[in-house]
Amino acid sequence: MGEAGADMLREDRSDGRSAPRPGAARDPGPTARSGGPGPRDTTGGPGRPGRPPGRAPERAPATVPVAGARADDRLSTPVVLGVLPFAALAVVAAVELIAGPGIGFLPLFSLGPAFAGLVGGWRRTAVIGVLALMCCVTLGLYDGLLQSRRGYTAFGSVAGVTAASLVAVMMRQRREAELASVRSIAEVAQRALLRPVPPTAGPLRVAVSYTSAVAEARIGGDLYEVAVGARRVRVIVGDVQGKGLEAVETVAVVLGAFREAAYDEPELTGVGARVERAMSRELDGEKFVTALIAEFRGDGGVVFLNYGHPPPMLVRADGTVEFPEPEQYALPLGLAAHGTEGPRPFRAEVAPGDQLLLYTDGVTEARDAAGVFYPLGERAGLLGHPDPATALEELRADLVRHAAGPLHDDAATLLLRYAPEEQGGAERPRGPQGPQGPQGLSGPAPS
Repeated sequence: MGEAGADMLREDRSDGRSAPRPGAARDPGPTARSGGPGPRDTTGGPGRPGRPPGRAPERAPATVPVAGARADDRLSTPVVLGVLPFAALAVVAAVELIAGPGIGFLPLFSLGPAFAGLVGGWRRTAVIGVLALMCCVTLGLYDGLLQSRRGYTAFGSVAGVTAASLVAVMMRQRREAELASVRSIAEVAQRALLRPVPPTAGPLRVAVSYTSAVAEARIGGDLYEVAVGARRVRVIVGDVQGKGLEAVETVAVVLGAFREAAYDEPELTGVGARVERAMSRELDGEKFVTALIAEFRGDGGVVFLNYGHPPPMLVRADGTVEFPEPEQYALPLGLAAHGTEGPRPFRAEVAPGDQLLLYTDGVTEARDAAGVFYPLGERAGLLGHPDPATALEELRADLVRHAAGPLHDDAATLLLRYAPEEQGGAERPRGPQGPQGPQGLSGPAPS
């Protein structure tokens, strides 16, 4: 993209203002006074992550979850399909009795086994087919059509549709078994890529929530990871260009590089550089990842590297909400070829009871029916539950209610609650080298 592309990436997409160039003074802007980060405009086209906006001084009260009807609708569908064959048989029998033999509704008894093939197994379909044939024979005898050509045609229709339904059911069950096997393999692969985070990581209590925009998928274009060392914890949250399965390859490269570098590199900037080199080496084209890398140290400080990602939401123990931002934003990971300067580390102080929420733009860019973006800063009160996982689930449920349906973009949230008083009872991170090594990976623990 060159210098023009770099300028486009620096542009403020929330209100049209340009982000300050190196050395320029920062204006907190209207978003810093409005109670939360504003969404990034998506009308600028791909490759323009923009500058996430400012901070919120107040916390809004928590909202009460409201149950939706979408889950009930999905649950009622199999019930309706299960009753439909019997309802069809009853309706055809009633019409045949009322209309008499003059019209000839007997072949319509084949609707029963035809509908039976939609749900259930082959035994159920066979039973409904036999029941339909018995109804057809009984009413044929009642109408005096048992040994007529019309009667034979009706009996053959019911028997033929039943046989076809049995074949269709057996084929469907075979495909369902193959699909279940593929899904089980995919689930293992997904868990290997996006591992469950530990409930405790040093002085932190951790919870994560992920919603993929692709149906039936547990991973997509967002990523997260928590690397627990002996004396510090490093985390990453990122958003890959694109979504769904197309972005999974990039997610694998970024997470693989981070998991290795998080335990080897003494400085946080070295971790970001390793991930950048891995993307340049493994991926073709201009694929990029907006990412936020954070490091929790034992002195109560958090150091950030922001690669064009939305700022974290820091919720203080007294309810105050902040959005820590760097003096200047850097380009996303994967765009180092443009020769711009990498991100500079910046620091925030945390105290016991403070919470840090790392998220992707699928959260702040979720719109309601009126086109209003999700006000994350105003929803900070939902994170007040004592259990971090429950608090994050309440926030996710509120986000889905705001969007009034499935999200149109992947949405990942990682909640980190600073609780050093609970660290003494937490299990020390363990690895192949003993209790001083990193959790789950070999190599020396970060100092």
